[in-house]
Amino acid sequence: MDWTMRFNEVMEYVEQHIHGTISERAVSQIMACPYDVFQGAFSQITGISFSEYVRRRKLTLAAYDLQNTDKTILDIGLDYGYQSGDAFRVAFKALHKVTPSQVRTASPTLTFYCRLEFKITIQGVDKMNYTIIEKEAFDVIGIRKTTPYGGGTWAIVKSDGSNEHINELSGKFFDLGLCFGFSEDGSNDYMCAIKFDGYTGNEFDTYHYPATTWLKFEVRGKISEDVLGQLWHKINTEFLPSSKFHKGPLPTIEKYVAWNTDEDDCIVEVWIPQ
Repeated sequence: MDWTMRFNEVMEYVEQHIHGTISERAVSQIMACPYDVFQGAFSQITGISFSEYVRRRKLTLAAYDLQNTDKTILDIGLDYGYQSGDAFRVAFKALHKVTPSQVRTASPTLTFYCRLEFKITIQGVDKMNYTIIEKEAFDVIGIRKTTPYGGGTWAIVKSDGSNEHINELSGKFFDLGLCFGFSEDGSNDYMCAIKFDGYTGNEFDTYHYPATTWLKFEVRGKISEDVLGQLWHKINTEFLPSSKFHKGPLPTIEKYVAWNTDEDDCIVEVWIPQ
């Protein structure tokens, strides 16, 4: 079963369990990969987190129930997993810009989010170059944070002196970005790092990579054109679904060979552990 079919099975699972609990274990079993790997791929393909997609579907269907059933507002909120009427009202208004009671007393404009369907499209006309590399075990050190997006950690290290500190210690600035995965709210557990062996201090976070096989991709182009984001999109929507490779449980790496915002130019390698 390819990734397209597995993603669609997850969408079907969501619809069948929209009134109950969406089990991480069940999703992982359907996808045949760790849940955080699925979350990362889902976010990169769709542009939203999986939890946000589920929230939108719940509130879309709740709006229908308000318009077409005699259930109380509280019962509808409880039916879609909200623990109180107030929690349901706040979430509903955040999406639809009106309260549940206004749906029944007026004819407001509401927001509708369709069920996602993943399809195979004509892609892959442009070639994708990749390299398979066997790497020995190595260590990295850096700053690890969970932020609403991966770039948030870069903003921190470039503003709090960490980048200069690591340069004083090692003779180079942070050039690696490790993605450990996404949380339910879409936040990214991300580490700005350098390869460094024998570190004994405590001011930096550390991570050990065991010996493993890697897929390496490279992109060159304009930062303003989001060439790195486009590469990730192609990896997740074209390369992985149509190849026999997969993302392993170790965090992926973005290696920033060059990143010049003044000249709007970059060279970035993406390393995917197998």
